[in-house]
Amino acid sequence: MSVNLKPLGSRVVVEPIEEEEVTAGGIVLPETAKEKPQKGKVLSVGPGDRDESGKRIPLDVNVGDTVLFAKYAGTEVKVEGKKLLILRESDILAIIESK
Repeated sequence: MSVNLKPLGSRVVVEPIEEEEVTAGGIVLPETAKEKPQKGKVLSVGPGDRDESGKRIPLDVNVGDTVLFAKYAGTEVKVEGKKLLILRESDILAIIESK
């Protein structure tokens, strides 16, 4: 998905990955019982903050990375009918690497 949001500073735009709606036992979970997603795919990254001399500090995450983030981190926005999160890089806990 191409997103028309360019985050500023050390912010990133993440598309949350929703967990399964059915438990292992076959129980369908309603919207109100679902956990807030903590995993997502990075769609866009900002240029990074500046250090004391004015040089950009590059971000550790890249577009396409799958990341874990704090449960209530960021600002939720809706773009083209999709829920997206704008997070600071510091709210990202880990990058999930594929084997």
